[in-house]
Parts: sequence; structure tokens; C-alpha cells
Amino acid sequence: KQVAGTLSGGEQQMLTMGRALMSRPKLLMLDEPSMGLSPLFVDQVFEVIQRIHREGTTILLVEQNAGKSLAISDRAYVLENGKVAYSGTAKELSESDEIKKAYLGG
Repeated sequence: KQVAGTLSGGEQQMLTMGRALMSRPKLLMLDEPSMGLSPLFVDQVFEVIQRIHREGTTILLVEQNAGKSLAISDRAYVLENGKVAYSGTAKELSESDEIKKAYLGG
């Protein structure tokens, strides 16, 4: 037994997702789920998101970690200054030279 406020950032993020999943939603909206987390917790959060999606829940993910997001997404949209600058399948965007240069460090 532990008070939620004493959990680490990653543990709090997992708790939040667990609570959201208790109602078995058809759509789960996540806003920056990896923000402020250690690399270990980022990996765990993305593994959970991927599992939830495989089990049939639609995920709407807003995330700055483009590489991780594209790795688990079906479709992606890149926003610049509040407008959609790029869109397509995750595979298309992952292979785009413009996206690689601007967002994936390539």
C-alpha cells in the first residue's frame, strides 16, 4: 500500500493508464505519456501502449518522441505551428528523408 503521490513519475503514469483502462474504453487519448520519465519507464510506457493497441483499443497519442511514436503507430501526423505539416502511415513518415532530418536525427 502506497499513496499515489509518493510514486515515481513512471509509476504514476502507469497508474493513470491503468485507471483509464478499467472502463475498457474503445478509444484511449494520451497526451505526452513519456514526458519527464526515465528511459526505462519510457520503454515500459510504450510497451504498454502497444499491448493496449494490439488488444483492440484505438490510441490517440500526442507525443514529442517521434521515433518511439512512429515505431508503434499505424498513422501519424506531424504538427508544426499548430498545423498538420506531414501525414501518412507511420512507415511512410519513418522513411521520409524530411522527417528523418527534422525529427529523427538522421
